Amino acid sequence: MIRECIPPLTRAGISQADAEALRRIAMTLHRWHELECGSDRGCIERDETTGKPYWLSAITGKRAGVVPDRETAAKKRLAKIMARYPTLRAYIQGDPRGASLYILRPGDVPEGAEVDSYYSRGLAVYK
Repeated sequence: MIRECIPPLTRAGISQADAEALRRIAMTLHRWHELECGSDRGCIERDETTGKPYWLSAITGKRAGVVPDRETAAKKRLAKIMARYPTLRAYIQGDPRGASLYILRPGDVPEGAEVDSYYSRGLAVYK
């Protein structure tokens, strides 16, 4: 089944395999951002000195253990893919209420403008 976010990526010159990998990366990042925002059970928090992610319990207010760092792994996979497309760039949007990943083409962000204000002109990668 082809997801609707894949065809715009392939039209932008991204291979089918890479477009599908970008979608999986976007889903991983989206879930990570949800866990950072938290729930009734707790949230993910990064240690400021080590950079390791921990689960912070909402019940006890204490760290309940290290969690696998899926965010860093997803960003590494993203960088590897984007290196194959030098005219495109990725933007990670950390609010879980929207798409977590956008692929920006030349011209999506006006010259000299902040990407934070224009990323939504890019190609949203979502589930």
